[in-house]
Amino acid sequence: MHRTMSRSLLSHFHLHLHLHPIPNPSPPCLSLSPSAVARFRSRCRKAKAAALSSGVRCCSGVSGSGYDPSPVSETSSTSAVRKRVVSGVQPSGSLHLGNYLGAIKSWIFLQDSYETFFFIVDLHAITLPYDVQKLSKSTRDTAATYLACGIDPSKASVFVQSHVRAHVELMWLLSSATPIGWLNKMIQFKEKSRKAGDENVAAALLTYPVLMASDILLYQSDFVPVGDDQKQHLELTREIAERVNNLYGGRKWKKMGGRGGTIFKIPEPLIPPAGARVMSLTDGSSKMSKSADSDLSRINLLDPKDVIANKIKRCKTDSFTGLEFDNPERPECNNLLYIYQLVSGKTKEEVTLECQSMNWGTFKPLLIDALVDHLQPIQVRYEEIMLDPAYLDGVLADGAARAASIADETIRHVYQAMGFLQR
Repeated sequence: MHRTMSRSLLSHFHLHLHLHPIPNPSPPCLSLSPSAVARFRSRCRKAKAAALSSGVRCCSGVSGSGYDPSPVSETSSTSAVRKRVVSGVQPSGSLHLGNYLGAIKSWIFLQDSYETFFFIVDLHAITLPYDVQKLSKSTRDTAATYLACGIDPSKASVFVQSHVRAHVELMWLLSSATPIGWLNKMIQFKEKSRKAGDENVAAALLTYPVLMASDILLYQSDFVPVGDDQKQHLELTREIAERVNNLYGGRKWKKMGGRGGTIFKIPEPLIPPAGARVMSLTDGSSKMSKSADSDLSRINLLDPKDVIANKIKRCKTDSFTGLEFDNPERPECNNLLYIYQLVSGKTKEEVTLECQSMNWGTFKPLLIDALVDHLQPIQVRYEEIMLDPAYLDGVLADGAARAASIADETIRHVYQAMGFLQR
């Protein structure tokens, strides 16, 4: 599962990912009747359609592993279990257009096809200095924004990370099996510790990837939505899971009274559609970020109309004639056209034809209107949710209860496999 996770879970590994198409359906058994074969193929077609409608690609780091990216697993001839997806965003700063278009919007499609867990990763928000007075409010604001954007608590479990204590518990257990050398190689640790000053950086900045691994493995997740900059942390999660499985799983676990086999499922990445990456308004080569110094670099989801208009009017552009996609010399132009494409719902080809002869003075008002029209329903729904704190509290409590029921079982298995005295 985003600093998205605001590093998006995840908020990471330089693995070579191979796209695995859903295989052509074939009879599971030669002795099946023609009618049974037809039913099997029909289920496969429906699963494939559901996967494609989610708007994401399923990728695997293990070629030829038999990995199945469809959103359902057949457990019998009459029942299907949805595969599980987890993700989250930090409650540090306001959610912006990049968080929404790059992560949350895809969650809305995923919740219809998968068993989904979307949480606010407040424990990750304290790895760097933060405002104690604002953490609780920011957490509620982020949860309300999830719901306002279209996350449906009847389809997805929405909760606060710290409300399920098993996250920290499993992190400690995983830490005992994670070599320090693996953590020292993490790119984000190197970059952020250098920026903060090596002597002053908190140990949590070094160990937070283990907490991310806990966030994912706790729910026996099948898939995690990740961006290009988040592959390293997911690969670390996979390596930790494999290490724990090898150290404590299989026959060793069975000797401890467990079921044997693997302790953790090895999660796979879900890669958003190519280009689902919104860049800064002040630098088209940098990702839109909550941590950027200038608020002019981003469109926050709750920005009022006049603020949106001011940011677009002042955003960086160029002096070229006409507007075009995919010119490497015009990153700002490509970014603004891409934002317009996403919030207007038009195709790339439609935007190209509409805007190719425009100048910036003509295009910017068009983009402002499209942004305001797209964000207004989210802002209205957000205000409604914030006026009903009991509803929001209930959603978070129900989500945490559903999450804890799965997390507690995982923790019990890990304790058992690692040899702890059972309660």
